[in-house]
Amino acid sequence: MQWFLSLNFATQLFLLYIIVINIIAFFFFGVDKLKSQLNSRRISEKALWFLAFIGGSAGCLFGMQFFRHKTKKTSFQIVFVGILALQIALVWWLAY
Repeated sequence: MQWFLSLNFATQLFLLYIIVINIIAFFFFGVDKLKSQLNSRRISEKALWFLAFIGGSAGCLFGMQFFRHKTKKTSFQIVFVGILALQIALVWWLAY
């Protein structure tokens, strides 16, 4: 906890945002899996991709694996991997 408090306020907010958006993304994958099993109205793929795009990629990835959801749908995977590659490139570019 001390290391977190030693960070500047903007970094603290950013880390909290990343944690929260990833929890939300993970939760959405669980809800969508449940809705698919109940033949209920689903969460759109665009909404799931958007969550990944705005920083929830790790939550999406863990949600896909934990709930075994969207792991075999190639069209979803292609876009998701593209989002992930874009984010990795952005982090690499910002770091160097």
